[in-house]
Amino acid sequence: MTNRQRVLACLNYTAYDRLPIIHFGFWGETLQKWQREGHLSAEDLAEGGRTAALTKMGFDLEYDPCCFPHNGLMPGFDYRVVETLPDGSRKVMNGDGVIVLQREGATSIAAEIDHTLINRASWEEHFLPRLQFSEKRIPNLSAFMSNDYAEWRGLHCGSLLGTIRNWIGVTGLAYIHADDEELFREIIDTFADLQFRGTETILSCGTHFDYGHFWEDICYKNGPLVSPSVFSEMVGPHYRRVTELLKQYGITIVSLDCDGKIDALIPTWLHNGVNTMFPIEVGTWEATIQPWRVLYGKELRGVGGMNKNVFAEDHAAVDAEIERLRPLVDLGGFIPCPDHRLPPGAEWDNVLYYTECMRKIYG
Repeated sequence: MTNRQRVLACLNYTAYDRLPIIHFGFWGETLQKWQREGHLSAEDLAEGGRTAALTKMGFDLEYDPCCFPHNGLMPGFDYRVVETLPDGSRKVMNGDGVIVLQREGATSIAAEIDHTLINRASWEEHFLPRLQFSEKRIPNLSAFMSNDYAEWRGLHCGSLLGTIRNWIGVTGLAYIHADDEELFREIIDTFADLQFRGTETILSCGTHFDYGHFWEDICYKNGPLVSPSVFSEMVGPHYRRVTELLKQYGITIVSLDCDGKIDALIPTWLHNGVNTMFPIEVGTWEATIQPWRVLYGKELRGVGGMNKNVFAEDHAAVDAEIERLRPLVDLGGFIPCPDHRLPPGAEWDNVLYYTECMRKIYG
C-alpha cells in the first residue's frame, strides 16, 4: 500500500498493511541542533529539513495540507518598526495590523500590544478592502490535477474564527460580541465567504485531494476563547457550507487544527462536517481521543495525541508513551502523531527509537 492508502484506510476503518508513522514538523532550532550533532547536513537544512529528516528518522509522512489558497489579508499590512525601546526590544506592526513586541533572540509568539481592527471604521477602511476575492489568491494547481499519486494530499480550507482572533486579539474577541454583534457577524460572514470561494474555485478546476483541513487555534488550556454557543451559532453554519462542498467532490475526511482544550467545541465541528481532530494536544489536561469516542462514536476520528515531551527524556519514557497509545490505536480511526512540531529538547536518538518501535509493533 502507499502512504496515502494507509492513511485513508486508517481513518475510514478499513484494512491496512501497517500503520503509517506520521509527524507534524520540527522547530527550526531543532533542525539546527541536529545538524550540529551531525544527524542532518547543511543541504538537508537548505531544503527545509523536512524530506531529509522524515526519511532519516523513519517517518512516512508529515500531516500537513499541501495546497494553500491565499485566505488572508491581501495585501497584508506593511511591516514597520513603530518604536525601539531602551532595552533594544521593538514595537513592530506585523502583516495582520497588530503591533507586537519583538525581543532579540526570542522565538516564541510575540506579545500583542495594540490592534488596528478596533471598530467598524477600522474594519471598513483597513480590512474589508483586503478581503476581496481574486484569482490571485489561487496557487498554481498543475501539481494537483492528477489523481495518480501516492502521498496523502490535503486542501487547506482556511480559518473561520482563529484568524479573526489574530486581528482583534483575545481581549477584542471577548468584547466584540457584546459591543457590536452586527459588526462581529459581518466580519465572520465576510471572511467565511472568502474561504468558501477559494475552496470552491480550486475544487472546480478538477483538482484531487484526500482531505480538507481547517486551522483555528481558538482554545487554550482551560477551554475555548469564545463562547461555545456563539461559536455554534455564528461560525458553525460556515463549516457546514464548506464541508458540504467538499463532499460534492468526494472528500469525506475533514480535519481541524486547534490547540488547547477543545472539548466544548467538538460538537459544533462534528455536527457541521468536521470529523477529524488534530493534533490532539496532550498538554496539562491530558487530551485523548478515548472519551470523545465514547461520546460521539466512530464518526469522530483523530490524528495526533502522542506526547512529544517524551523525546526529551529516555527510551523508557518513549516505551511508556507507546504503550499508552496502544488501546487508542485499537479503537480505529486514529493515527498517533507527535502533538506538535518537535522542539529543541527532542533528542534525535529518542525520536529514531520511537519510529523503529512503532514500525516493529504495527508492521
